[in-house]
Amino acid sequence: MRRYKFQWVIPHSSLSCFLWNTVPRLLYIISTHTLDTSAFRIQRVESAADCQDHIVRFIPTFAVAGEPVVLKCPPFRYGHTDPLDLSLNFTWYKNGSTTPIPSEKVGNRIWSQGDALWFLPAFLDDSGEYICSQRNSSDCSDVSLHLIIVEKSAAWSISYPQKAFVQSSGHVVCPALENFVQKDTGYKLRWYKDSTLLNTDNEKFVALTGTNYLIINSVSLDDSGYYTCQLTFDHETGQYNITRTIQLKTLVGQKKKSRPVIVSPNQKIVPAVLGSRLTIPCKVFVGASDCTYADVWWLANQTHVQSVYKKGRVTEGEPQKLIENNDNYIEVPLIFDPVKEVDFNTDFTCVAWNSLGHQVQATQVKPEERPLSWHLAVTPLALAAVIVGAVYIYKCWKNRQLRPKQQNILYSIAAH
Repeated sequence: MRRYKFQWVIPHSSLSCFLWNTVPRLLYIISTHTLDTSAFRIQRVESAADCQDHIVRFIPTFAVAGEPVVLKCPPFRYGHTDPLDLSLNFTWYKNGSTTPIPSEKVGNRIWSQGDALWFLPAFLDDSGEYICSQRNSSDCSDVSLHLIIVEKSAAWSISYPQKAFVQSSGHVVCPALENFVQKDTGYKLRWYKDSTLLNTDNEKFVALTGTNYLIINSVSLDDSGYYTCQLTFDHETGQYNITRTIQLKTLVGQKKKSRPVIVSPNQKIVPAVLGSRLTIPCKVFVGASDCTYADVWWLANQTHVQSVYKKGRVTEGEPQKLIENNDNYIEVPLIFDPVKEVDFNTDFTCVAWNSLGHQVQATQVKPEERPLSWHLAVTPLALAAVIVGAVYIYKCWKNRQLRPKQQNILYSIAAH
């Protein structure tokens, strides 16, 4: 597992800052495998009818009633169920029911789609435990996930805590949108503060098209409160609003370390041309303090990139430190040289970690829908012209063949 150690981010003159960063990193390296597994508990179930391996994810998924929800069956390597196995089959159940949730969208509000369970929309009584059964030809495992749906008036109770420092530029990130952001990057979020719609095109608040964060310039104590981001999601069955509530706390005094926030990639699908070179940057906000760092790396199907692509066709580029508006960012690109068809069936995930927390952002590479080129558009017209011309020439030739015969007939009639 490769880790990026940003010594150049840490001032060499500050011993306390160095120790503040280094000690928790060493502890993390010792427990490196707990990032993805700490949210799970494995139980052995002695039953011939059910899967013998039962994995419980005890961190629930929260959502607001009346909005779309997607539960994802997390890739989990256990026994013979390898998340890289493309033949892995998924079946979804609600706890207490033996009837599988259907995979047919038409006529169903809840349906399964591979490793995803869709609620369009979710209701209060959808709260509960859902089981994702993963099977291949030799083994199977069950993964339990908990879903909690709350009323819209109680959205504050499931808010995402974030922080900003007074007299600095702050970012409020709209989280967990990866399942609803379309390939088209032209989406724009509507932002509210304490239920009041914000003007996001001024010197105070800025929200750029195609981004999932709100910039607050010159943060003040009055900027504390509950912020709500709203995304319009279009689906075959209609149009839905997806909201996330963030509780922002403004802090006064020395700028402190903050947990990493992934600002890009912010779309679920990245278009690519087969055989071309592609770069997907993972840009991570690490705070406004000089005493900041983050470990940033990429996964392919929940496995480290260098382990999956041992020949180096897909690699992680060198990390770069960026400073924008006195804020620090770290960017690690994922480089395809070139893109192959197998990449279209692979889940890529960027992971950012420091001692205060971690964040993951998943994305997929899909074939780019190229616009119809001019020669393809002209080809049918040219073909039609050739056919019409051929018919015209044939008729002219046919008329020339008939004229001598008609003249001979007329001469014979006149002679008689």
